[in-house]
This record gives sequence, structure tokens and C-alpha cells, in this order.
Amino acid sequence: MDSSLSTYISRDVLTTVHPPLPIPSKEAHKSQHISSNPGVLSTQHCMLLPAASMEDLSERYFQGEAMQKNNSSYPAMFTLSGLNDSSTNKYIYFSITLLGYLFVICVNVTLILIIALEKTLHEPMYFFLCNLSVNALYGTGGFYPKLLSDFLSDMHVISYSGCLLQIFVIYSFGACEVTHLTVMAYDRYVAICRPMEYHAIMTPLTTGKLILFSWIFPFCCLSISILLTFRLPLCGSHIEKLYCDNWSIVKLSCVGTIVNNVCGYVIICILFVHFLFILFSYLKILRACWTSTIAMSKCMQTCLPHLLTVINYCVAVLFDIMYSRYGSSDMPQALRNLLSVEFLIVPPIFNPVIYGLNLQKIRNKVTRMCSRNKVIHT
Repeated sequence: MDSSLSTYISRDVLTTVHPPLPIPSKEAHKSQHISSNPGVLSTQHCMLLPAASMEDLSERYFQGEAMQKNNSSYPAMFTLSGLNDSSTNKYIYFSITLLGYLFVICVNVTLILIIALEKTLHEPMYFFLCNLSVNALYGTGGFYPKLLSDFLSDMHVISYSGCLLQIFVIYSFGACEVTHLTVMAYDRYVAICRPMEYHAIMTPLTTGKLILFSWIFPFCCLSISILLTFRLPLCGSHIEKLYCDNWSIVKLSCVGTIVNNVCGYVIICILFVHFLFILFSYLKILRACWTSTIAMSKCMQTCLPHLLTVINYCVAVLFDIMYSRYGSSDMPQALRNLLSVEFLIVPPIFNPVIYGLNLQKIRNKVTRMCSRNKVIHT
């Protein structure tokens, strides 16, 4: 009697605790018939299951749940869209993109070398400009190489870890752009509105602190955002963009994303405060220079490149936000691609060219370098 009772209990436990074992494909039709009758389901499955202890059953059950959760939380690869229409002319697009990337590297590296080698340019404003070019190289390095490889590949995919890394690089590039423009606006405010105190305020120590702030603060903010995205279980693996972005990953989540949304809004508000500070600085500068024609001319000469850079970046970010939030599949693919990558293409090219043409010291140095090369070649 004890043995029959234990057999009955083990059978009942097996049918309620352990999930049904996979049935071979040839028995698929039979399994559908069995599943319609709960009593038959228990009896048939009990005959297929080997005898097992409660500990073994519990371990198998939780291992199966863990494997299923891992498969949904961490997809091995993401698929990217946007290059499907470019397969016929992929070598042309590859060549144009490669030339653009080489031009970005060339103009930014040239500006960095000029500032580093020319001792007359060792001033806070030019140090901040140098960091702006370094940030451009950093951000484009997280976008262009992957895009170039996708042009030559028929499969536009990226690994899960590679996707998170690309998100961190691109987003931290954008945040660092804002903080660099902010410290540059503060430097121009002190130089124009408080010229007698400029060297006392903008000491090498203060300049170093501002540079560290413009790098470390965005990296910390974006690290928190990436960690919050990493914890999300995902129910999809397709991204409607040329590159990985945080909003596209969050939309694939199987659970609520309130924490991620709150974190995103906080970061946006912080960056918006930076833009307000830039605007406030330029209002103060214009107010200080309004009464003097000479002062206004000098102000426009030194501040116009920075102001154009800020306007260019605002327009680029606005395009990306419009695409991410309001982009429609009815839009032409080329227009959608342009809106999504404008802030990764235009500012890295636009900034060093504008500064090189408008700042007299840099323009004079470039002119001397070009004339010296002509003399050497002749």
C-alpha cells in the first residue's frame, strides 16, 4: 500500500510540477488530441516521464525558466535597417562615406595638431576647441566603421554587446558636445564681459577642471542610462535605424520602462539647462557689446564660430528627435537615414572648418603651413 501511494503521489507531482517533455514531430497530431483532455494529458505524460525526485524536478523546472528568460533578455544579434535600398549601388555609397570619414579625420586632426604645436594658441578657448575636435573623432569612430562594413555586407547585424557599446559612444558624443559648447560659452562670457579678471578666473587649474567636467559628467550620465537599458528583457531584435540607439532598444522591452523614461527625461532636462546657460551667456555678451561698434565687431569675430556651432548642433539634434519620435515608414528611406545621422555627419565636419576660417590665429597658422609646403615642393 505504501508503494502504490508513493507511486500515485509521484505521478501527481510529475504532472503538476514538471512541464511536458517535447514530443517527437511524428506524434504532433496525437499530442494536440491529448492536450484537449486534461485527464488523458496527465496519464499519457506520466507514462513518458522517468521517475525523479522532487529536487531533480525543481532543478529542471527552474533551469528551463532561466534558459527561456536568458534567451528573451539577451538576443545574440540585432538586425539594422536602412541600407536595403542601397544594395545595387553599395560600392558608390561606400566610397562616398569613406571619403567623408577621411575628411572628418583630416580636418579634426589638423586642428588638434595646430593647437598642440602652436604655443600662441595655448589658451583656454583653443584648448576647449581642441577637445571639441577630439570628441568629434570619438563619436564618428563609433558610427562610420560599422556603417562602412554594412555597405559591403549583405547581412546588416550587430551583436548585443556591440549594440550597447555603439549606443554609449554615440550618446556620450552628443552629450559631450553640449558640455564642451557650454564651457566654451562660459569662457567667451568671462573674456568679453569681465576682461580684467579673465586670467585670474580662467587659470590652468580652472581650465583643467572644466575640461574634466565636460568629459566625465556626460560619461556618468550615459553609463546610468546604459545600465538601465541592459537590465531590460527584450522581446525583439530588429532596429529601425542605421545604427543602435537607446530608444529603439527600450521599445523592444517585454516589461515596463518607466525608470528608463524617467532617466531619459532627466538627462534631456540637464542638457536643456546647458543650452539655457549658453543662451544666457550670449545675451550677456550682446548686452555688454551693444553700445560699442568696435566691441561688437570683436565679439562677432570670436563668438560667431561658436554661435554657428551651437545652432548647427541644435538643428542636428532636432532632426534626430523628430525622426526617433515622429518618424514614419511612409517617409522615403533616404530622408529617414538623413534625419537619423545628421548630427553624426555635419557637426564633425562643420565645426573645424568654421573655426579654421573665422578664428584669425588658426587661419594664419594654416596659411603659413600651406605656403611653407609650397616653398618646399618648389
